Parts: sequence; C-alpha cells; structure tokens
Amino acid sequence: MSARRAHGIENSVARQGDYVINWGLFDFEAPNFVYRFVKGETDYMAGAASTDRFLEMYRREGRAVVEQTLNLTPAEKMRVIELTDRNLLPANRVYRYNYVLDNCATRPLAVIEQAIGDTLSLGVASLPAEDVSTFRNAMRHYHVNYPWYQFGIDLALGSGIDRRISMREMSFAPEALEDMLSLAMRPDGVKLVDNTAVLVGAEGASPVLSPTPWFLTPMFWCNLVLVVSVGVSAAQIRRKSPGVAAKIFDTLFYLVMGLTGCVIIFLVVISVHEATSPNWLLLWLNPLCFIPVIAVWVKRMEKLLFSYQILNFASLITLLVLFCCGVQSPNAAFIPLIVADGVRALSCIIANRNA
Repeated sequence: MSARRAHGIENSVARQGDYVINWGLFDFEAPNFVYRFVKGETDYMAGAASTDRFLEMYRREGRAVVEQTLNLTPAEKMRVIELTDRNLLPANRVYRYNYVLDNCATRPLAVIEQAIGDTLSLGVASLPAEDVSTFRNAMRHYHVNYPWYQFGIDLALGSGIDRRISMREMSFAPEALEDMLSLAMRPDGVKLVDNTAVLVGAEGASPVLSPTPWFLTPMFWCNLVLVVSVGVSAAQIRRKSPGVAAKIFDTLFYLVMGLTGCVIIFLVVISVHEATSPNWLLLWLNPLCFIPVIAVWVKRMEKLLFSYQILNFASLITLLVLFCCGVQSPNAAFIPLIVADGVRALSCIIANRNA
C-alpha cells in the first residue's frame, strides 16, 4: 500500500502534527459490499491517521514501512497539503476504486504531479521485463505465493489486462511505485526522492504467506482432475458407453464449469470493471456446460450430448489457438482442465460413433 506522510504543517484539514494520509480505506460493513466489489463498484476512501498509530499497526502485522522523503519546494509542499486536504473533504474522500487504474498507489502519485505542475520522469521498476509487460504478468509476479488468488483473478479478468502496458502504468503496484519513485526525476532534472528510510522492518509474523505446498496448488488439483478424466474416458471407450463413474465425474465436472461460467457471464455483462470483458474463457466455461450434467443420465438426450461435445471440442481448440496467439493469457492450471474437458468430449464422440 502507498500512503503520504506530512508533519510540521499548520492549518491542515487532516490534523496538525505528524500524520499519514491513506487512500486505501474501505468499509467492509457497507451495504452489499461483496456484490458491489464483484460488480466493480467498490468505493474506497482517503483518511488521515497519526504516524505513530499507523506505524504501530504495521509493526503489529509484521509489515515493513519504507519512507521516501520528497525533494519539493516550499510552494510545492503547500500545494501537496492543499490537494490532500481537498481529497479529505467529505464530498471528495470517497472514490470509485479501480484495481489497476485508480487505487491507493496511483492517487498519491497524482497528487505529487499536480503539486509540481508537470509529469515526473519515473524510474524503472526492478522486475524482470516479462513481469512488467502486462497487468496480468505484474499481478502474477506479486501473487507468486498466492496461486489460488491468481487462479481466481485469471478466471474473472479477461483479455483487457493482457495488453502491453507502459512503465508508468506499473505504478498501480505499490512496490513497483516505490522503485520508480526512487529513481524519478523532477521536470527541472533534480531527483525527486531526497532520502529513503526504513521506519518499520518486516519482522515477526509476516503478512506474506509462505509458498503454497505443491499438493495444495491449483496445478496439482487440476492435474488430478485430468488423470481422473483420462481414466474414466479410457473405460468409456473400451465399454463403448459411459459407466457410473464417468457419469458421476461428468456431473460434478460440468456442474462446476457451468456455475463458473455463470459467474463469468455476470462479470462480463453486469460488471462495470473494464478488465472483465471480453473474457474468452466463455468459449470453455459457460451455461451450456449444464447440458452434460443432465444428459449423461437421460437416454433420449444422447444426441444432444453428442452435438454438445462436438461444439465443445471445437470451442476448446479455438480457445487454445487464442491462447497461443496471445489474445488472452491463461493460468497454467487451466491447461490440464481444458485437456480434461477435451478428453471427455473426444471419448463421448468416439463412444457414440462406435455404439
């Protein structure tokens, strides 16, 4: 998280003395918070807290606080205070949060540039080049210890976060912004950051989780689904008809995919977040997946199931081609699931033709 500290400033709306302005506050108890968050209508707030209280909170949570002292003229400092105070007014403190375009990191950067009256020449974030190429790759870099979180992001957010981004757009990530500001130059050619100090070290219980054990990662469980899919499909082809195990697998497998498809459709159609649409995963995850859930148990629906699996297999091939062309970047754990789906589709087609 990024925040701005000010001290020794009189006549501030925030408070006199030493305080921190944080643009990353939200009210989880607000009506319909979860629904509004999913819909992309999350409201965040700017708030002020004493620096001592702010540092103590981070110290208790084992989170580091790094302070960058900015090289500003007296007039620019006062302009920063004026802009911040304006942000803290009841009519202005609440803003519509956007994960990559308008968040707790981009807001203080905007205040600094408005105070200076020009854009800064930002430095380069110290990440591998591939990790700063798109929003999604940057997220994967920071979520490396949170594979299920990234799995969900890759399901929910579509091809909009796979476009090439500029280094400036990397400022959405607080850690990247810290790197970029440390090397930033003012319009007059002077370094923006005058001094850097660690106010709180990352000691004790860290809020960053340890790497997820391999047997709890999405990749492990998705590969397990693939193994089961191959097993029941081989038995189906050998018997020329699906057994009970194959029917149970299809019911559970396609039920989960159908429900996931409904969530994705909601995000694409209803959500106002621009990053959710288009989402090419709809070729794979959509309400049509509910057809096998019922059709595998109803004899007279065999032709419908056969037609669905032909369409399904063609859609999976199309999706893989889009992945290869870079239209949308898949989570690595999607691949075994897509292959598992393709294996089930092929086994149904082959068994039907041999029947």
